[in-house]
Amino acid sequence: MAARCRADRLKNRVRSNWAHVVLVCAKCSRKLDGGFGKHGKQPLGKALRRRLALKKGRKAAAGVIDVKCLGVCPRGAVTVVNAAAAGEWLIVPAGADLDAVARDVGLAATVDQLA
Repeated sequence: MAARCRADRLKNRVRSNWAHVVLVCAKCSRKLDGGFGKHGKQPLGKALRRRLALKKGRKAAAGVIDVKCLGVCPRGAVTVVNAAAAGEWLIVPAGADLDAVARDVGLAATVDQLA
């Protein structure tokens, strides 16, 4: 009998608890050198995760993913995409209210749980 290859033993699917996925442009965040959070020194993705008290990885209620570059590159802002409504992208200026940003990108249920 031939030995089974490694690909046969890999899982085909992996579960997650994510109800929503938000993509944040890492290049825009890096150009701002922070701009969000309590003291304005955190990147948008990290500040959103912290404000919404999301767990790490697949166990979180929502996924906030930093992607390499979305290609819009606004001055003094960060591009954000709600993966469920990818037809409309959001331009978030530095220092914007994180609760408002979370609601705009479809994380309203997560924000309401914090209230």
